[in-house]
Amino acid sequence: MAELATIARPYAEALFKASASDAKSVLTWLDELACITAQVQLLEFADSPQATDAQVEAVITGVMKSALNSHAQNFIQTVIANQRLAFVPEIAVQFRALVNAKSGSSDAVIYSAFPMDSAALAEAEQVLEKRFARKLNVSVELQPELIGGIKVVVGDEVLDTSVKARLEQMKMALTA
Repeated sequence: MAELATIARPYAEALFKASASDAKSVLTWLDELACITAQVQLLEFADSPQATDAQVEAVITGVMKSALNSHAQNFIQTVIANQRLAFVPEIAVQFRALVNAKSGSSDAVIYSAFPMDSAALAEAEQVLEKRFARKLNVSVELQPELIGGIKVVVGDEVLDTSVKARLEQMKMALTA
């Protein structure tokens, strides 16, 4: 949705400029805030005419596990006052993109059929950084339906070496 990105961009850029020296810690609380504000119940509460801005802020800060500095509190107050809570997940995505652009890295998600130990993850990360020719911030998600192997998503690029993908390729070849 273009409108979502258009509205979220100035908030992400302003937060990035205000916290350029400490972007990693901002990512910690911003990702948590994005998860919280993605909850429909919170958005309904915030949209209620009976709920004040202070009450909404109190609910959010009460649920947050991260310690909130003055930048975080100001950011939360601003998005609440401007009725932009629903945009926080997109703000977090755009903020992460700005941090990655500055550091020259990209986020990568490895989908694996089985849990990966730290040695296998480190080896996979090294191989993938060579393959994609950039530094990667790797996270792992389990997807048992892959049967075996891994599927890697870096931005809009996908590298699928899973058994499921190979079976699909064989199916297509046999039916063609």
